[in-house]
Amino acid sequence: MHFVQSQSPNFDHMTLALNDHLKPEKVLPADHDKATLAGRAWRPDVDGPSIVMLRGDELFDISADFPTMRDLCEAADPAKALRAAKGMSIGKLADILANTAADMRNTSKPWLLAPIDLQAVKAAGVTFAISMLERVIEERARGDYNAAAEIRKSVKELVGDDLKKLKPGSPQAMRLKETLIAQGAWSQYLEVGIGPDAEIFTKAQVMSSVGTGADGGLHAISSWNNPEPEVVLAVASTGKIVGATLGNDINLRDVEGRSALLLSKAKDNNASCAVGPFLRFFDDSFSLDDVRNAAVTLEVEGPEGYKLKGSSSLSMISRDPADIAGQTIGKHHQYPDGFVLFLGTMFAPVEDRDTKGKGFTHKDGDIVTIATTKLGSLTNRMRRSHECPPWTFGVSHLMRNLAKRGLI
Repeated sequence: MHFVQSQSPNFDHMTLALNDHLKPEKVLPADHDKATLAGRAWRPDVDGPSIVMLRGDELFDISADFPTMRDLCEAADPAKALRAAKGMSIGKLADILANTAADMRNTSKPWLLAPIDLQAVKAAGVTFAISMLERVIEERARGDYNAAAEIRKSVKELVGDDLKKLKPGSPQAMRLKETLIAQGAWSQYLEVGIGPDAEIFTKAQVMSSVGTGADGGLHAISSWNNPEPEVVLAVASTGKIVGATLGNDINLRDVEGRSALLLSKAKDNNASCAVGPFLRFFDDSFSLDDVRNAAVTLEVEGPEGYKLKGSSSLSMISRDPADIAGQTIGKHHQYPDGFVLFLGTMFAPVEDRDTKGKGFTHKDGDIVTIATTKLGSLTNRMRRSHECPPWTFGVSHLMRNLAKRGLI
């Protein structure tokens, strides 16, 4: 991933900065007129969420046909089913987006949510060479960012950083593994980076993800953390990949660096999983090949005027997205409600933000925008997890609400 960063004084009003990103022309895919897009919106008038589709500049509630996003993803052809769905308009997309950021919200009007509900939320780790090397560095530094720079230098001298052509599990990868073991340089991160088995873990609990415009959560114990911009696949219970969206796999580098057994504490905290803005289903205008070749951009705007911009390509991924999905589901593991799958990130900026040797870390109020041409943009403001709105609407609440509305 390539980065450009700058700093200037007097950059504040982060809520206004967040709201500026929540406009249709910024949120939607460049070819949104061709895209088959579905999402979820909170409707105060029914005290619950609805599945919505974009038609023109309006969002239509299609919950009568598809009470949950899981139901839509389970359709034989979700894109065709979505285009045929009927529903009622709940308002202009521009108005609903403008009402989505919590600080700007009129709670009597609809706002956008994460576009997933009953699906399991899974993630693949160290699927890019540079991400793999950074995980090795975290492990060796044991969460100490002061030691990371020197370790980074020594690891790259030994392993190199041009591993993108090395196919995980191949004979060449196994020979490299033997060499590294002989030199005492093997790591559990190298195992999942170049070994036959992908690292796949549960990123967040069902129904806990936040959508675009929401606050993203960082655990208060962390002082070294970063966003992880990723493409997220939507996979049906059959294992069929039906679409994609964007995600921020918010990560605590110092916590995971202390021990890989702390992965759940590093990854799964209140508001630490952001997904959105919409699910785009595969059709004639969008396919898995578009995912494979997607160029993902990242922008971080800090309250002190800091700016970081980066970009990466999914074409640099070490494992094919279909292979990662195939390793997640099958005879060994079933997902009757389907799942979404974060594909991993190349994001690993090492330039210091303000503390020498620390590289990048978040500050409260950072605005993070992840974007790609075919999926639009996902924007979140970073805060400490305990300061983000608590997660209070779970599966039981959804079922009761849908039953009350006569939808199930």
